[in-house]
Amino acid sequence: MSEDKNIKEEDNGPPSNDSEISAEGTSFSSEDNKTVAEQVIPHSTPNIQPNKENMEVHHHGHVHERKKWKEYLFQFLMLFLAVFCGFLAEYQLEHKIERDRAKQLARSFYDELKNDSANVVQKTANRVKQEDALKYLMKYFEDSSLSNVSKTFAINFLYGINFRTPSLFKPRTVVLEQLKNSGSLRYFKSNVLQKLIGDLSVAIYNINDQQQVESELKRDYINLLIIRHYDYDFDAAYKQKDPFDVAAAKYEKSNKVVPFQFKSIEKFDKQGTINAVGIYKLNLSSSTRSHFQKYIEVNAEMLKLLRKEYHIK
Repeated sequence: MSEDKNIKEEDNGPPSNDSEISAEGTSFSSEDNKTVAEQVIPHSTPNIQPNKENMEVHHHGHVHERKKWKEYLFQFLMLFLAVFCGFLAEYQLEHKIERDRAKQLARSFYDELKNDSANVVQKTANRVKQEDALKYLMKYFEDSSLSNVSKTFAINFLYGINFRTPSLFKPRTVVLEQLKNSGSLRYFKSNVLQKLIGDLSVAIYNINDQQQVESELKRDYINLLIIRHYDYDFDAAYKQKDPFDVAAAKYEKSNKVVPFQFKSIEKFDKQGTINAVGIYKLNLSSSTRSHFQKYIEVNAEMLKLLRKEYHIK
């Protein structure tokens, strides 16, 4: 019994101070025991619930691709329709602006042409009257006396020699120049109208050019006849402060006779005067029957076309 007790006490006795445990020839220190315990006993992990909101949901690949393709097509169609509708709206707006602008220009151009149409008819009549007066003077200088001239001679001298401004036509070209220089001519879509505008420009150029020649002839030849032989006492008597054309018309229609003295008869060059008057008359007649007549015809056609195209009354 005593031996058994001793054996049990030895078994339950405290470990030695070296704290060494031997198992199958291997020794472990206290630190090694801790490491082994950690390896043997797993750490306890908390029960973590997954965050469903942050979880990525995976769909089947073929379903997802089909949906994206339809969305892209729909977005493309919507974008295309938006751009196309915007383009149509802008086109309609520009078309309306151009149409309104064309109508405004047509109205202004019509008024300009209409005023000139009345003016050119009056100027043409004055030019024909001047031609007839020059024709009369040429015949008179050929075989008539200048010592005692008649009222008819005086009136034809006024219309033929002194007449200039009443027969001078200056077309209004404000709107026409605006159309050509600003590019506004593109607002007129009618090819016929654009051609007529070109014809009108040519007619105006020819009129201005021919009238320049007439002015030079008058300055170089006809004015000499006025300086040498005109009666300025007669001029003061018949005018009575009226403008030239008004005074001449009044004197022609009246029964009043104002003496006209042809000055410096001894210095009169009959053949030279007849030639000067003849070349002046020839230029007047040529421009009146060609350039003026052409302008009148083009002007009338344009007025008619503008009324039709833009409903101008």
